[in-house]
Amino acid sequence: VLIRTGESAMNRKAVDILVGLFVLLGFGALVFLAMRAGNMSSSLGMGDTYNVSAKFDNIGGLKPRAAVRSAGVVVGRVVSVGLDGESYQAVVRLEIDKRFQFPKDTSAKILTAGLLGEQYIGLEPGGDSAMLAPGATLTLTQSAVVLENIIGQFLYRSAAEGEKK
Repeated sequence: VLIRTGESAMNRKAVDILVGLFVLLGFGALVFLAMRAGNMSSSLGMGDTYNVSAKFDNIGGLKPRAAVRSAGVVVGRVVSVGLDGESYQAVVRLEIDKRFQFPKDTSAKILTAGLLGEQYIGLEPGGDSAMLAPGATLTLTQSAVVLENIIGQFLYRSAAEGEKK
């Protein structure tokens, strides 16, 4: 059997380059999907933003980079989560796109996407004519619903009713 080493080596090199490009393209796609899944992609493409804070008794599993939504539309992101040393409440700093102005009496809730989905902040605009100023603190807040607490209350109530019978 006669093998032409010159042509075979050229074909082999071309195949190796194509396989390498395919692997790099696949790796790039995986990195892109991982960043999208972790909410680490560009923050909405937001240009100008303003920051506001909100205090909650319990934030559940809320994490930085979580969405801030109003009427289902993403209007911002959670920048940071911390603890107020005086009131022992969670302080959540929000970054909101300047295109979206909210009244001063806007309320914030920690909501969950689906039954066990990711948590996000839901903003419900109030009726005040004055708008939130950068650096303002939202005072009307509703903490996260923690599934373990609900199950615990249900079990405790069931046990208490069982003892009465």
